Amino acid sequence: MTFLVIIILLAFIFDYINGFHDAANSIATIVSTKVLTPFQAVLWAAFFNFAAYFISKYIIGEFKIGNTIARSVLEDFITLEVIFAGLVAAITWNILTWWFGIPSSSSHTLLGGFMGAAIANAGGLVSEGVHVINYEKVIPTFLFIFAAPFIGFVMAFLITLAIVHICKKANPHRADRWFRKLQLVSSALFSLGHGGNDAQKVMGIIAAAMVAQGIIDDITQIPGWVAFCCFVAIALGTLSGGWKIVKTMGTRITKVTPLEGVSAETAGAATLFLTEHLGIPVSTTHTITGSIIGVGATKRLSAVRWGVTVNLLWAWILTIPVSAVIAAGVFYIVKLFV
Repeated sequence: MTFLVIIILLAFIFDYINGFHDAANSIATIVSTKVLTPFQAVLWAAFFNFAAYFISKYIIGEFKIGNTIARSVLEDFITLEVIFAGLVAAITWNILTWWFGIPSSSSHTLLGGFMGAAIANAGGLVSEGVHVINYEKVIPTFLFIFAAPFIGFVMAFLITLAIVHICKKANPHRADRWFRKLQLVSSALFSLGHGGNDAQKVMGIIAAAMVAQGIIDDITQIPGWVAFCCFVAIALGTLSGGWKIVKTMGTRITKVTPLEGVSAETAGAATLFLTEHLGIPVSTTHTITGSIIGVGATKRLSAVRWGVTVNLLWAWILTIPVSAVIAAGVFYIVKLFV
């Protein structure tokens, strides 16, 4: 029971770091356009991260993404040691990428860590380890590593072109004032999507730990206090902000105006709501990055700093395998003492 308590606390710590690491996703554009100060922006984002709890529970009525994460590995191979190793790997990768200002995916590092530890538990890749993965749940998540930013890109591109066409005869100063107000709405929507997507991942991990311990029979029976605390933890993490990543997301990819901020955040939010409905855990980082690139591409392709974008892409590709390797190493170390 003590080990389970440690795992739950570690999961909440990861959730907090997730909010801290991914705060940039919600606030980067609204800070770079100076619609809100950094402090105002994190308060705004944190509030709607938490408000997503009520959307998921009372409007959507279920936590599909939490179920997907918990079922990404076959239940027979899930142990407390596997979950512990996966969480340690995910926390390690998140801290490393935050330190270097790289907006990587918290969703994928958690998934990679969980799978890597489970494969190690099954004897590794040279044995039967690859059979522990529930490919029905994992393959859509892998596909959306590329699909989510592409959807965000296309939607942001089209939304921006449509708004520019509609507003081409509008007074520039008046239009700018309106889009500054609208960016509060689009940022709130994206923060709702972020909270709904990311808080559920940790719920799934805690549910899997409770099943492994025999406290609950199925992950759908997760206690209400766990869900509530997960949303609180991610909101508190967002309040702390991740300023190194804000700089990358808000200014280094492309320069963003309030109009473009509205387009990027609206496209990102729509993508997150869609994937939450489908129960596919996607990277909010990937999604908003694709949306920001889509906005920049409406001006000209050279408006996007592709060198920065390529570096981000490498981080996205490496996140799952590196997290899996770290988790496997942690698992083997833990087994020496358990």
